Amino acid sequence: MKFSEVARRVTGFSCPIFGVSWDPGVAKVTAARRVLVYLEDRRVLFEPFEAESPGHCVSSILDMRQFLTTELGQLDDKEDDIAPHLRAMRASCRKFLRSTDVLDRGAGGFRGPFYGSHEWVFNQALGELRGTFGVHIAMLSSKFGIDVEDDLATILPEADLDSGDDADSPIRPGRKR
Repeated sequence: MKFSEVARRVTGFSCPIFGVSWDPGVAKVTAARRVLVYLEDRRVLFEPFEAESPGHCVSSILDMRQFLTTELGQLDDKEDDIAPHLRAMRASCRKFLRSTDVLDRGAGGFRGPFYGSHEWVFNQALGELRGTFGVHIAMLSSKFGIDVEDDLATILPEADLDSGDDADSPIRPGRKR
């Protein structure tokens, strides 16, 4: 554990003999890093749409929602600069699952052919989920100085090339045209 993480947990000193108050909560940077490392291995967030199996996507998104809920349960009230991002990502998972629930109730669910309007609804819901996650991953990365793996970085928002502030932007640089 690095000194800076230890120092964040120390909340006070007492005397006459000597004592240290200790905050047993999870360090913010450690929690943010744990979330980003977990998301780096979630193909549903970055693989091309045509490479995704809808049933596996739904299963992965259910797992992500459970993981985010568990992480939220481990955070202290003081860590409110992480919690809103985790809650927004978890809400995005719920929205995706609500949007695709209609598809799952159809004949054969996700097991059969997946063409036409069902594919469009699924891809739209998945794109919206990826966009939401991208924004919140960018914010967590910039707040805590955590690098984002290249595959996951593909869902981060593009930089505004007209603003001239790309050097300090929490989002990835724009692509060369």
